[in-house]
Amino acid sequence: MNIRKLILQGEGTTLDFKKTISNNEKIAKSLVAFANNRGGRLLIGVADDGSIKGVKSEEEEKYMIIKSAHQFCKPAIEPEFEEVYVDSKLVLVATIAQSDTKPHYALDENKKWWAYFRVKDKSILASKIIVDVLKKDNTHTGQLITYSDHEKKLMQFLAEEGRITLKQFCKLTRCSHKQAQKILVSLILAGLLRPNLSEKEEYFSLLEP
Repeated sequence: MNIRKLILQGEGTTLDFKKTISNNEKIAKSLVAFANNRGGRLLIGVADDGSIKGVKSEEEEKYMIIKSAHQFCKPAIEPEFEEVYVDSKLVLVATIAQSDTKPHYALDENKKWWAYFRVKDKSILASKIIVDVLKKDNTHTGQLITYSDHEKKLMQFLAEEGRITLKQFCKLTRCSHKQAQKILVSLILAGLLRPNLSEKEEYFSLLEP
């Protein structure tokens, strides 16, 4: 494994740098976010700026990650480890596979379970729509879409404006939050819509062919 090449890619959807592991809740959040998305790697012993610091004790770091994965993640996650030396400094690589038992939840400091999703270089709290997509995606075998007036108005709006929020969709069609969420989930699973998440907002756009 070429650690330097990985580091040059920078932190992103499938890569996260950790100088050290010191908090079970924080690492569980990262593990869950990777498992709920496309999987990813944690490089332990690498600072946020990409500089290689190395780990002092790979066994302690492994123990912390495994404890987080088993006790602070639900369902439990099974990371795989690889030890790589770079200029006599040890980097511990923890690989988390994309899960087929989504959604996974992480335990926070207040003993509450939350689902997270990896977006760019952040582990973002998953919305109810994303959680529903994760739940249904495990058993998804094809989505039959019937275009009612709601779907037609949505697609026309997106063709003109490019994006829409749940609130805007409810206002546009005068339907309930629950009904609007159900429609959006169906269209995401059908590969017609893309959910766009950030720490501040969630909006939906057409999935480009």
